[in-house]
Amino acid sequence: MKARQRLIVGISGASGIIYGVRLLELLREVEVDTHLVVSRAAEMTRACELDLSARELRALATVSYRVGDIGAAIASGSFRTMGMVIAPCSVRTLAEIASGVSSSLLTRAADVVLKERRRLVLLVRETPLHAIHLRNMLTVTEAGAIVMPPAPAFYHQPQSIDQMVTHTVCRVLDLFDIDTGMLQRWGEDIGISQRTADRSGKN
Repeated sequence: MKARQRLIVGISGASGIIYGVRLLELLREVEVDTHLVVSRAAEMTRACELDLSARELRALATVSYRVGDIGAAIASGSFRTMGMVIAPCSVRTLAEIASGVSSSLLTRAADVVLKERRRLVLLVRETPLHAIHLRNMLTVTEAGAIVMPPAPAFYHQPQSIDQMVTHTVCRVLDLFDIDTGMLQRWGEDIGISQRTADRSGKN
């Protein structure tokens, strides 16, 4: 019997914790095991941004780890995963990954993913950006990570914040070849020709 796929989900203290929550929800629907680690700052953000308890957040994951548990499975390269997504990724977390200094399980797991040449996707959530932020983004990119700021798309004409968040998260999952069937794709489901036809009343 084929083992289920595993993906590490990290949530750091930047604004936008809804991205991590939606990621966990969609991965549950496609039956991918999620291994969750939440930073202490992210717990503060959760309390500010969502009506969701710490227990309810952890219940969305298959396995949840304490951020200080450096002996956890995801701290070892011998524990096989598809990779890791940090959503959202604070600039402090970005800086730790860029420097190779791991002060918690969150950044240790990211470092392991890089050294094992697995996919690491960072939804860096900060604006405006100064030179140090940009240098750190370049450093992690050169090490093999993908920096993907959660910039919303509008070509699918979203009608709610949830639709914008879901679209971004589905694009993240595309990077792992995980298709939820919920993403409207340019040139397939929607495009300029379709928009023109809609306006003119044609099929």
